[in-house]
Amino acid sequence: MADVKVAATAKPVAKAVAAAKPVEAAPAKAEAKAAPAKKAAPAKKAASAKKEAAEKKAAPEKKAEVKAVVNLQFSGRSYTTEDLVKIAKDVWKYDLKKKVSDFKTVELYVKPEESQVYYVINEEVTGSFGI
Repeated sequence: MADVKVAATAKPVAKAVAAAKPVEAAPAKAEAKAAPAKKAAPAKKAASAKKEAAEKKAAPEKKAEVKAVVNLQFSGRSYTTEDLVKIAKDVWKYDLKKKVSDFKTVELYVKPEESQVYYVINEEVTGSFGI
């Protein structure tokens, strides 16, 4: 009788296996269709990763800036670099009769022992003023 029970249970198991195969085939097709979509996702991830890398490179440059204030003190007087640049702009505008918009660069050389500042404006115009 044991053989009959095995044979009787074997048929329903075979039917269940046969019925399970089409179910397995359906997800395989769905996975095949989903696979191209997964290929597009890494491309998007790569593009966003490049953008993030570019932003990370830009961020340290902003952090590298340091605000510095220089005060020159002598003989009871005090000047900051901003004060000296403003005086150089005034010389450019009023003494040299040039447009302020043409004032691009300035190099200042301070000689406190002479109470003089020597300048080079726009890498061409040289002169001095007293402080």
